Amino acid sequence: MRYFLRLAAIAFMSMSFASAGFAADAKPHHIAIQIDQNDPQVMNLVLNNTTNVIEHYRAKNEEVDIDVVAYGPGLHMLRSDTSPVQDRIKRLKDMAFPGKIQFSACNNTRMGMEKAEGHPIPIVADATVVPSGVVHLMELQEQGWSYVKP
Repeated sequence: MRYFLRLAAIAFMSMSFASAGFAADAKPHHIAIQIDQNDPQVMNLVLNNTTNVIEHYRAKNEEVDIDVVAYGPGLHMLRSDTSPVQDRIKRLKDMAFPGKIQFSACNNTRMGMEKAEGHPIPIVADATVVPSGVVHLMELQEQGWSYVKP
């Protein structure tokens, strides 16, 4: 009986180490999430999706890179003067692994808004300005990133 218990313990420990090794060796995941609407419900849906992805892979001890790309009317999500979700963006940046989440603001849209509104468009501090949101999404997909449009 003692031999059987030792054998079972060794087998269990081997499985534990093997499964931990699989999680550590797992290929990192990459997802780009688009926001192109000035609608607080859609913005919150994007942030909910982002949170769910982070929590899912954190529970599996796997890495995930997330890029939320805002362009067109969706740029309002990343405008510090009009965003209804600034606090959630900040919390998400704090929740994610460092460098694993980016909020990308389309500069083409920003320049168009500045021209139409006649003043500089402020972007939240937690965002990165990219030359073109659509091109940025395209390039991420070409690099193998998954793409989601809520």
